[in-house]
Amino acid sequence: MGLRDRREERRDERRGGGSTYRMREKLVSIGDDYWIEDEQGRRAFKVNGKALRIRDTMVFEDAGGNELLKIQERKLRVRDSMEIEDANGNRVALVKKALITPLRERFDVNVENGPDLEVQGNIVDHEYDISEGRTKVAEVSKKWFRVADTYGVEIAEGQNPVLLLAITAVVDNLTTR
Repeated sequence: MGLRDRREERRDERRGGGSTYRMREKLVSIGDDYWIEDEQGRRAFKVNGKALRIRDTMVFEDAGGNELLKIQERKLRVRDSMEIEDANGNRVALVKKALITPLRERFDVNVENGPDLEVQGNIVDHEYDISEGRTKVAEVSKKWFRVADTYGVEIAEGQNPVLLLAITAVVDNLTTR
């Protein structure tokens, strides 16, 4: 068994049937576009940072350019928060920074028509989990890549990759302010 085989075997064990995507730190500067790649290096989703808007806006598109989700900053709130909407403008989720976080950073995600999620871990260093109660639905880690400013998002089987990648982009955006 070669080094490549062992590396792939470890990746398969870690993934457990889910999927992995590669993102870049501070991926959206408003006005910039960015591609999220799948584990084979193919462009899976495009994040379009809309310029010249009153509030921060990012649009998630599929590889064909179809709008999937829109992320907008919520102004005039006590806590930093961003809303994730579907292509029709309906709220899908609201991501809020937790007020008090002893030792670890935390975000709460209120998901419409679904279970709420929690983002917890070392957010600044991109080493954290997204969980539904005690069940981990995604893991974010910088350790999987040697390329600077790059991190991976590993999504459990049966989960919505677009929503979880959008949550990751929101957390990155709210953390880098």
